[in-house]
Amino acid sequence: MAIAKVIQYSDLPEDLQALLKEHCDVTRVGISLDLPQEQSLVPLFADVEGLIGVGQKVDSKLIELAPKLKVTSTVSVGYDHFDVPALTRRGIMLMHTPDVLTETTADMIFTLILCTARRAAELDRMIKQGRWTKTIDSEYFGSDVHGKKLGILGLGRIGSAVARRAHNGFNMEILYFGRSVKERAETEYGARRYTLDEILAEADFICSVLPLSDETHKLIGSEELSKMKKDAFLINGGRGPVVDEAALITALQNKTIRGAGLDVFEKEPLPIDSPLLALANVVTLPHIGSATHETRYEMAKCAVDNLIAALRSQSTKNCVNPEVVE
Repeated sequence: MAIAKVIQYSDLPEDLQALLKEHCDVTRVGISLDLPQEQSLVPLFADVEGLIGVGQKVDSKLIELAPKLKVTSTVSVGYDHFDVPALTRRGIMLMHTPDVLTETTADMIFTLILCTARRAAELDRMIKQGRWTKTIDSEYFGSDVHGKKLGILGLGRIGSAVARRAHNGFNMEILYFGRSVKERAETEYGARRYTLDEILAEADFICSVLPLSDETHKLIGSEELSKMKKDAFLINGGRGPVVDEAALITALQNKTIRGAGLDVFEKEPLPIDSPLLALANVVTLPHIGSATHETRYEMAKCAVDNLIAALRSQSTKNCVNPEVVE
């Protein structure tokens, strides 16, 4: 059996790089291929059967360059940068890493909840700037987290892990918005399903872990923000464009809501002139949901295993579009 030719477009740990090379003929190229501008790379795609990496836009133009492509494997759970319909039409499997980052991302989201409520980043800056000269008064008081209502938009793997932390650790009441009833979460965490408007009106913290789609694009805009409590917080740990960033900036400037904790943005990296960076009532993180040494290693391992298995046997474990095999 001929060894499959694979293009790798982002770094892998050394041992996983070696594992990949044991099973595939690997060509390493730079990230963010700009095709067809990088014409020297075009011939590489003629015989390629697999792609692996993270951050590369894989659209119909790139797919057309690779007539033998069978599998794409992304080192991420999200796949916004892939043209899934185009891949499916060509019978190309798209593999991702949905399980290994669940707990780490839920940790990060709860970090945002706590830091935003207790104004941790803002008060850290105050001390480092030498402005802590007396016992703080009510001007710098934060908000409690325990016992509050947490509205979760998207109660999938990560949303459920956030709900578990909130219920078991902080005795929070869980409200959720989603397409289907989550019986386990309702039984174990007392979660209750509501409409979006009901959650906006009732929740003290609204946490979005929704994937990006036509339905969720700018789901939270000025109208939705106006329906939130004035002392409520918005947390976005899913996808940046789910929230209308301009509307959020206005709401924060006008104190329509109390604050926001954001790990994702409409444009990343966040532009240095973004008004979000001038607002004290915002905690900003550079998309670090899965950014721990342990989790990033496990994601890379999962992606390598996914690619090898799919090339060998067309395994559909962790496949976004398993219908191409069926």
